[in-house]
Amino acid sequence: MSAKMKMLLAVIALALLVEANAQSGGFMKQFAQGSADMLRAYRDMREANWKGADKYFHARGNSDAAARGAGGRVAAAVISNTWEGIQRARGRHAEDSEADQRANRWGRNGGDPNHFRPKGLPSKY
Repeated sequence: MSAKMKMLLAVIALALLVEANAQSGGFMKQFAQGSADMLRAYRDMREANWKGADKYFHARGNSDAAARGAGGRVAAAVISNTWEGIQRARGRHAEDSEADQRANRWGRNGGDPNHFRPKGLPSKY
C-alpha cells in the first residue's frame, strides 16, 4: 500500500472516530459506503489510465458517495479535500487542484459525472 493511500486511510479513520461521537449508526454506514465509493473511483481511474478522464472519476466518486446520504457526502468531502491538500503540499499547481475540486463539487452536488466523461472511455467505467 502506498504512502498516499495510508495517509488517506488514516484521515478516513480519524473522521470516522470524530463523527461516531456525534452521529447515528446510519450516518456511519453511509460514511463507510461513501468511502468505498471513493476508493472504487480511484482504483478505476488508475486501472483505466485514460488521458483526460481524471475529472470524470473525481465527479463519479463524489456523486456515488453523496448518493449514499449525509454520511457519504461527508466522506466524499473529507477524502476529496484531504487528497487535494496532499497534492498541493507536494507542489501540484493550484489551478489543477481547483479544477479537480470543481469536478468533486459537481459530483457531490448532484451533477452528472458524464459531463466530464472523455470520448472513448470504455463503458465499463
